[in-house]
Amino acid sequence: MTDPLRSDSHQSALNAPLDLGRRRMLHALGAASLASTLGWLPRSVRAAASNNVIEGRNRWLYAGWESLTDDATSQCLKALDLVHLATQKMEARGIRCVMVIAPLKACTAAANLPDGTTLSAGVQNRYAALREHGHAIGLPILDGAAAISTLVTGQNAYLRADYHWTAHTAEAFATRAAARLIKVGVTKGAPGEGSKLGAWNTEVHYGDLAELLPPDRKKAIGKDHFVVRAVVPEAALLDSAPPLVQVVGNSMVQPYLGFPQKLSNLLERQVGLTWTFGDTGPWKTLLNYLEGPGFAAHPPQALVWQFNEGQMMNLPSAAGQWDATSVMDDDAWLARVTKAIGA
Repeated sequence: MTDPLRSDSHQSALNAPLDLGRRRMLHALGAASLASTLGWLPRSVRAAASNNVIEGRNRWLYAGWESLTDDATSQCLKALDLVHLATQKMEARGIRCVMVIAPLKACTAAANLPDGTTLSAGVQNRYAALREHGHAIGLPILDGAAAISTLVTGQNAYLRADYHWTAHTAEAFATRAAARLIKVGVTKGAPGEGSKLGAWNTEVHYGDLAELLPPDRKKAIGKDHFVVRAVVPEAALLDSAPPLVQVVGNSMVQPYLGFPQKLSNLLERQVGLTWTFGDTGPWKTLLNYLEGPGFAAHPPQALVWQFNEGQMMNLPSAAGQWDATSVMDDDAWLARVTKAIGA
């Protein structure tokens, strides 16, 4: 059996096969990234991190740097136009593209916002506006509301005191991504190569937003219950085939939360993974993959590109939002994409 999940992040090499020990390491690093690092934080809020956490009802926490009133929809639509230019070039190379946008936690879990907190109409309607614009320009964006609607009673869409969605939500989005890819004909390859899914386990530790609070507030908020899948041992062969589908995104799609494994399991195909923390940004993360040796040697049949709604308004040129090496002129970014793809 080949190892169906490849990953590259701050800790791993590009498209290197994962053996069991490596899987366990990434699983542990995933937990650490959710609970104890600040790498995912926008640069503009790191210095005052504890002042950028909103404490809501029932000990729920929200990212204070994501505005609940300024919808910035027009800027988000500009970002979608740039995404579309890039995906058109990939489609011309025969690479199918699917866009995944993780919705704003404050909208998805609005019931636990602080008393008296009101989301503006623009913020409430922004996610739908993004999907409508994507449909209008021919950019397929997964229906996040439909994915979340499949969660059963007792399954939260987002973690209580953490920025991230739950593993159940990650798998719900992966399920819709798989259905979309199957619909457009991404089925080549030998069946049976998909990831095996482990049993659900509960791990208890502090969420990443809780980690940003002063010690007394952190203790009062308490630890979260992370329901994630156990790692399934799988042998890795040196001659394993390159992935047919590549996932590119941030810590929402890291292995700890199970998005790529679920996608691979449903497709019964090899799935590659390129993820970085949010400070790198989706634009540079895509370049990391396209300009790497893995893409040049073996372009995938399909690419799943993941964004956060709360960062959609930040284009490649958004100084102060991404790390210094990730900031570049929007046209320069597109030129690098074009060169890497060979379009």
